[in-house]
Amino acid sequence: MIRVVLIDDHVLLRGGIRAILESDGDIEVVAEAEDGADGVELVLRHRPDVVLMDVRMPRLDGIEATRRLVAAGSRARVLVVTTFDHDEYVVQALKAGAAGFLLKDSPPDRLAAAVRAVAEGDSLLAPKITQRLIETHLERSGTQEILRARFDELTDRERDIVLALARGLANAEIAREM
Repeated sequence: MIRVVLIDDHVLLRGGIRAILESDGDIEVVAEAEDGADGVELVLRHRPDVVLMDVRMPRLDGIEATRRLVAAGSRARVLVVTTFDHDEYVVQALKAGAAGFLLKDSPPDRLAAAVRAVAEGDSLLAPKITQRLIETHLERSGTQEILRARFDELTDRERDIVLALARGLANAEIAREM
């Protein structure tokens, strides 16, 4: 049996998630909280396998709650479930220690599968987010290759000037240094 704590500020949503998860019989919701502060307390008390955590909540947001759980030594795996798919939330949640990031518009069977995957130790990102992060990475790596090629075309003197700019020197300081 996979034990879950739900942390979301919308009671109706928590009820729907509970019904979805408990319908298969191998997942049990052991506690619910409406904010991150109460959620941290419940996770430490109930020691679930998985925590479903919203990002934006009153009193304590899901990212800070995740940080606190990790700092407290909780072994629960956090799966962020939110409507906010901004890259900054994804990155912050993963840095805080979340094992996955799923959007609330995911199909019900995907939610249960995500809980099972995270409980087994896997990491998970919503397909839409994965695609966007890959595209962003490819764009950045292509930009870096172009910049590297352009940097290589510079003369030694021009490279020295670019490096001085990168160190934060002002024009007058660069002129004195050169």
